[in-house]
Amino acid sequence: MNSDVPLAALLMPVLVKPILEKLERKENAAAQILQTSLLRTEKNSPGFLLDLVRTLMRETRTEEQINLTEQVLRLQGSLADSEPDIRINRPEEAFQELNRRVVYLKKVLSRVPEQIGDRQSFLDTIKDIASAIKKLLDAVNGITTSSPHRKHALEQRRREFVKYSKRFSNTLKEYFKEGEVEPVFLSGLYLIYQANQIIYSAKRDFERPTINGGGQPVKS
Repeated sequence: MNSDVPLAALLMPVLVKPILEKLERKENAAAQILQTSLLRTEKNSPGFLLDLVRTLMRETRTEEQINLTEQVLRLQGSLADSEPDIRINRPEEAFQELNRRVVYLKKVLSRVPEQIGDRQSFLDTIKDIASAIKKLLDAVNGITTSSPHRKHALEQRRREFVKYSKRFSNTLKEYFKEGEVEPVFLSGLYLIYQANQIIYSAKRDFERPTINGGGQPVKS
């Protein structure tokens, strides 16, 4: 698996944005300008932030001391509750349940780097991850069942999530044979990335009102 895909997508919300929020408390205007510039550059040149971080790590000679994949996975757990852009702004219980399930999956996956060295703790975490995956999929089903006319894109994201869940399971089997931790960390990041894609898809399809013949928003 290509590590650049999830890392490039997660660097802004997990690593860069928290730093900018700290800067905002002292230099609000400067932080806003910097964030806008970085977002615009990343949009026009996808992967720019990842290249920047890697260059800084090389220049400061921390590339060998810091595993970027592992660190982003660790950080995700502490930030999962405070990501307003990765949350569906609908009050209905089905949407709130999906928000909760995505947050919980991120928190459980973020425990992997800490617990992978302790076999029993890691096995317990694997059980929690399997449960979190199932409950997230149940939450997606709850939305698509109640709103079948707008489920196509979300169903596609669900299938992608299932595919990467199976890859995560296969990666774990390889880990117990070979003992390589990096593929496990990367597979965990891919699951987080795919969970975010589910939220983004739901936001596009369900936060945007559909107008009926009477000019009123259609309720899902």
